[in-house]
Amino acid sequence: MISTRSLALAARSAFVGVARPAVTKWFGTVTSIGWGVLLLGALAWVAATALGWIEAAVVAMAALFLVIGAAFFMIGRTRLAVATVVEPPRVAVGQALTGELRARNEARGPLVSTSLEFPIGAGGVTYDLPMLLPSAEHTELFVVPTQRRGVIDVGPVRTVRGDPLGLFRRVQEWTDRTEVFVHPRTTHLEPFGVGLVRDLEGSTAQNTSMSDLAFHALREYVPGDDLRHIHWRSSARHGQLLVRQFLDTRRSHIVVIVDSSPTSYDSEEEYETAMSIAGSLLRRGILDEFDVSFATGDVLMVRATAANGGGRSALDTCSRATPQQANLIEITAEAARQAPDASLVMLVTGRYPEFVTLQRAAGQFSVDATTVAVRVDSSQRAGFKAVADLPMLTLPDLDQLPIVLSKGLSG
Repeated sequence: MISTRSLALAARSAFVGVARPAVTKWFGTVTSIGWGVLLLGALAWVAATALGWIEAAVVAMAALFLVIGAAFFMIGRTRLAVATVVEPPRVAVGQALTGELRARNEARGPLVSTSLEFPIGAGGVTYDLPMLLPSAEHTELFVVPTQRRGVIDVGPVRTVRGDPLGLFRRVQEWTDRTEVFVHPRTTHLEPFGVGLVRDLEGSTAQNTSMSDLAFHALREYVPGDDLRHIHWRSSARHGQLLVRQFLDTRRSHIVVIVDSSPTSYDSEEEYETAMSIAGSLLRRGILDEFDVSFATGDVLMVRATAANGGGRSALDTCSRATPQQANLIEITAEAARQAPDASLVMLVTGRYPEFVTLQRAAGQFSVDATTVAVRVDSSQRAGFKAVADLPMLTLPDLDQLPIVLSKGLSG
């Protein structure tokens, strides 16, 4: 048989298991002011008991009444259905972005006035809901700031319930946190040229090679052609040597690398210009149906394509990038390991890095890749020059990018 002691232990364990979460939750609502009042009351009670001070007993009783009175404000549950809508979830810097917050009372009785805390980025707003009858709904409009590139956290929406003295505070979350991407400002670029090879599954280029990737056509033999590619049967039929001609099926891969070190730029505006240049290059690569990769600081995106939503993910990655101390050569080396088949490499930096640093960074990639360095310098005029076989573009702002880039790639 089960002894009385065993039943008592089981009952106590069950009670502790049920009561502990409730007690823990209750203690979690006590604010620092509330703990101070409780501590003051406890010390006053000890002093009254040990020393017989009537004044201390009065203080202890006053603290007890304050706590009990404040606790009455915490009785009851808030029943709400809260939803937030932000459209569109992705915008460029400066574009208007508004949202809507809807709160509906799902309780059987009326909801007295309560506050909704709504974090938006580093700040937020507080809405005081009016009294809502059962099933009644209240709507608020809000504006998300988009003056700076970045990722803005919207929500979660919280209700805060407390007492006038601030002894208790109960916070309840009603929505999830959502991310709003503010993409860098971009400019339109002409389709990339520079003899880049295009994917046969998309638009193909007319340049051919004697690789064995995909048969294209037959042409007359030219001294120097590989004899292994002579098509003997067709040559015998036409009475002249004909060789097989192949179309290169390699997919163009564009890698954009941004120097993330704040010491490389004269100002934060120049760094933002660098990010806008990167966003423009990545966007153009996606439109051209190339593979694109992006690296800066601790952010690395490898081989995004139009088929896998690369345009969205590429600009989202630009939004997440932040200035931080990092070695440009190390960033470039890691990008070269992740994208060894790069066709075009764009190194975007500020006015201060030495040319030797850019040259060493460019040397991390294969000699088959076309590498171009871009300096952002608002004190200089837009220009292009080739130094030691490394094309160098100087840009004071984003608007000069299309003209200078076309010169750099064609050169």
